[in-house]
Amino acid sequence: MERIGFEVFVAARSTSLLRTAYLLTHDRALAEDLVQTALAKAWFAWGRIEGQPEAYVRRIMVNTYSSWWRRRWNGEQPTAELPESRRDGRHRDHAEAAQVDDRTTLWGALGRLPKRQRAVVVLRYYEDFSEAETAELMGCSVGTVKSQASRALAKLRLDPTLRPISDEEPVR
Repeated sequence: MERIGFEVFVAARSTSLLRTAYLLTHDRALAEDLVQTALAKAWFAWGRIEGQPEAYVRRIMVNTYSSWWRRRWNGEQPTAELPESRRDGRHRDHAEAAQVDDRTTLWGALGRLPKRQRAVVVLRYYEDFSEAETAELMGCSVGTVKSQASRALAKLRLDPTLRPISDEEPVR
């Protein structure tokens, strides 16, 4: 019976968990590893989990992500040739390319945040958790969530790679 409940949970929530893991790691393979690690840890505690198992698993994910040491450098790799932009030779529409560039720039800026600040931004603004839910998932106080969010947003506002949406000065 216990195993069936776990399997149902994994089938129902793994996509959402993977999205959160990807937002934390910015790497699909690492995100899959993070989800797998969290689910493996949750499996052993499954019979003791009371209430919402998703909150428990997300907390495992945040804690595991925060404690991982860098196993390898995941930065840019220099090459002699530039990669092709598209195999079929078509060019992206300018608006589509601008959106991709904006997302890439934002992901880069998020990636430069300290892990704890990034976790707060992901949980609060991407996953739409309340401050209290975020605090519970991260094992900290609501005040810590507020201060980390404030610091993260301040750093993002000052990030030189992020540009305002319009030509006007950014609102501060």
